Amino acid sequence: MTINFVNEYDESGKLPAAFPSQTECEEIAENVIMEALSEEGCPYEAEVNLTLVDDSSIREINREMRSLDKSTDVLSFPMVDFEAPGDFAMLEEMEAEDGFDTMADDVFNPDTGELMLGDIVISVDHCLQQASDYGHGVVREFAFLIAHSMLHLMGYDHMVPEEAAVMERRQEEILAKLNYTR
Repeated sequence: MTINFVNEYDESGKLPAAFPSQTECEEIAENVIMEALSEEGCPYEAEVNLTLVDDSSIREINREMRSLDKSTDVLSFPMVDFEAPGDFAMLEEMEAEDGFDTMADDVFNPDTGELMLGDIVISVDHCLQQASDYGHGVVREFAFLIAHSMLHLMGYDHMVPEEAAVMERRQEEILAKLNYTR
């Protein structure tokens, strides 16, 4: 598994004192990403890009990519268009049919062979504020945002109540296994 971790929070590369250190962030991210992949039964080694930014940067990304001129806590940019949430069978079927000849460049890293799930962008500012608002620790909130985004990268969504309920249950299962509870 490859996690491309980038800290773009500020020019100095320093995270706020109330936030986990970069080393801790990388460890939390690895644990949550691995657990999410395991919970979903991902049969491939995977690659995920995780970037930490401030509110103004995530607002700019949100405006450019989604035409929403507001900051948010996390953005997910999946590389795979899953037919059903967490269903890797379509990739396995394509592999069996054509050896990925038609889609290899799109979803598998040609250098490593890893499934490129996509990008996660987290606002450190939002993470800190939400941890305070919801009355739990920053580590738990950071882990939650990663779990939430990983599920998006694997085809989950929360646009209708039924989907939201499934996604919320899956998030909590991932976090509970790692003891990132409220």
